[in-house]
Amino acid sequence: MTQLELARDGTLSAAMRAVAEEEGLDPEQVRSGVADGSIVIPANINHKGVEPCGIGTGLRTKVNANIGTSSDHGDANTELEKLQAAASAQADTVMDLSTGGDITAIRRAIIASTSLPLGTVPLYQAGIKAIDRWGSIVAMPVDHLFAAIQEQAEDGVDFMTVHCGVTQKAVSRLRQSPRVTDVVSRGGAFLIGWMLHNDQENPLYEHYDRLLDIARRYDVTLSLGDGLRPGSLSDASDRPQIEELLTIGELVERSREAGVQVMVEGPGHMPLDQIATNVQLEKLVCKGAPFYVLGPLVTDVGAGYDHISAAIGGAIAAAYGADYLCYVTPSEHLSLPEPKDVREGVIATRLAAHAGDIVKGVKGARDWDLKMSIARKNLDWQEQLRLALDSTRATESRAQHDTSGSGCSMCGQYCAMELVAEYLGTRPVQC
Repeated sequence: MTQLELARDGTLSAAMRAVAEEEGLDPEQVRSGVADGSIVIPANINHKGVEPCGIGTGLRTKVNANIGTSSDHGDANTELEKLQAAASAQADTVMDLSTGGDITAIRRAIIASTSLPLGTVPLYQAGIKAIDRWGSIVAMPVDHLFAAIQEQAEDGVDFMTVHCGVTQKAVSRLRQSPRVTDVVSRGGAFLIGWMLHNDQENPLYEHYDRLLDIARRYDVTLSLGDGLRPGSLSDASDRPQIEELLTIGELVERSREAGVQVMVEGPGHMPLDQIATNVQLEKLVCKGAPFYVLGPLVTDVGAGYDHISAAIGGAIAAAYGADYLCYVTPSEHLSLPEPKDVREGVIATRLAAHAGDIVKGVKGARDWDLKMSIARKNLDWQEQLRLALDSTRATESRAQHDTSGSGCSMCGQYCAMELVAEYLGTRPVQC
């Protein structure tokens, strides 16, 4: 039985108990959330040693790190270094988006090397192999696509991005839409090319029951991808994006009826003033399904600093109810990320997630900040460095300049809190 089926049956699984303990919640609250679909726990029955991670309403906002090779760079060892960088920066999950090298071997190496839930986009493997075998993605047989999904499920992939909402109707909307950046999703582009060339419906939509059967068998969580997500501010919240979302809402209900855990992916590039509406719309249309957003990036001109642009959007999205943030690295739109980029992306996104958790009232979020404030008041540097979201970076910054006072080297002997404490006669604050 899947986690969803167990929860509906009233069973508190080991995974649900583990999530409740990690979040500091009543296990029944987690079970109830899994049962109604507002929480998912991606944990393939074949991924041995996977640490259960809850994603959804009432839980800490989670952070995903994308790794994976490209057609230009296909070294498995580098991807394992990125995996380690993501784990050390405390990403909650990781996705292997490899499109180069031995994709199967790389995925299996990553699964064997991590206890983090792993996600993939099976269409990448299917499409690349179709090019090798038949000369193009558009020549790919439907059975070939589902064979890739089956293989990855058997390998232990915990969640899969599947672009099921890219239907002929949505493509028709796209044709009528004056988009600036057309389609920026690789999965969406693969499918649209196949659909237009073959004049057929999206096989992931047409054969959705076949997909559900595989997912249920291995308890793979489906992540319904946004193949028509906006790739620029100009395209945000347009008809193609909303058309796809409406279809995804229907597929969410079909997944739940089949006992399959499901979450929904979202934009993308989006102005600040549209983020709240998009989160609320997804929650309404998709009946409270966990929402997984890429950023959103709030400006198109942040090249080299897109992790900051995404963190700004991610914080707002999380505050309004997004449950899961996909990181963006400094090299987004420019190059394949290096391990250092992975770390920077995870840290920036964790900051965004935590900022959102404070607003959402997630248990323990404000307590963490209060403890830091008290440590600053008391000039307790060891505690400040321990509490910092990135303790390594904080420790390095603290050590780079000597100081003449007990404060930091910015103020030296003129520390505001130290001076005021002396004249007001205040004492150290206790937690």
